Amino acid sequence: MKNPHVKTRDLLTVMDLTPDEILSIFRFARKLKRDYKKGIHRNYMKNRSLAMIFEKSSTRTRVSFEAGMTQLGGHALFLSGADIQLGRGETVEDTARVLSRYVQGVMIRTFEHDKVESLARHAGIPVINGLTDSHHPCQALTDYFTIYERNRDIRPVKMTYIGDGNNVANSLIQTAALLGSSISVAAPIKFQPEASIIDSAMAVARQTGASIEITDDVERAVAGANYLYTDVWTSMGQEKETARRKKIFAGYRITSTLLKEAAPGCLVMHCLPAHRGEEIDEDVIESGQSIVFDQAENRLHVQKAIICALLGHGPKFGSLLHHFR
Repeated sequence: MKNPHVKTRDLLTVMDLTPDEILSIFRFARKLKRDYKKGIHRNYMKNRSLAMIFEKSSTRTRVSFEAGMTQLGGHALFLSGADIQLGRGETVEDTARVLSRYVQGVMIRTFEHDKVESLARHAGIPVINGLTDSHHPCQALTDYFTIYERNRDIRPVKMTYIGDGNNVANSLIQTAALLGSSISVAAPIKFQPEASIIDSAMAVARQTGASIEITDDVERAVAGANYLYTDVWTSMGQEKETARRKKIFAGYRITSTLLKEAAPGCLVMHCLPAHRGEEIDEDVIESGQSIVFDQAENRLHVQKAIICALLGHGPKFGSLLHHFR
């Protein structure tokens, strides 16, 4: 077994993975999901612990990581930013060094992406980004796994994301680029994804054959879409902008009328929580074309695969996943 204080791989952004590694995670997640449905639990994480630092509130991230570690035979520790010393002035560097002596991995959900990068630099154990203001890799991987369940070959698939070019949009663009798929993001000009994210994804897309479009024209973006995706218009920490954002994003809502403009059989996605009647209409999220709750369920299984890949016993990334290449 490897020395627990020897640095291993992190998942800070989707770009930390190769396309083959993403597909290996998908195949392993599919196996874990099948086992779960049969009541089979593998003790891949026996005697291993995951520290979970939360400086932002959470439902899906906390429950899925905590339940996932339990199902893998391990243990998850919930560490609120208000309770641990990190919230009282202890440095990120010292927190990283201390946790590295106690547990086998850290998942953090916070605001500034720099904090996650600093934690990873100083930790001797894997760090998983559970969400920052710039990236949400676990969500994007889950979303494309949800598509993978329906379309084994993701390359011909077109996803259209409508709304705020936020952390979820950033990670979706990166995942599409790596997998050679097509994505169109429709957002108001001043709310489009970060230029650095787009540029890096475009560079990858030139190698993989992916298609990336950024526009403020919703109808153009929706044409030919196999999946329509949206997220809240106001993310955590932006609450003071709510009224202003509602006016700006009024034309960026998934409605049943808009859904008809997409490809036949188009399915609807949302990472939740949803503000029904704002970014998505009630009749759409409750329709037969909605796979929103399949996405939510799949956070559990994809994150279990990620945990196994990063916290596994082998010296190479994802030793357990090599069987699923």
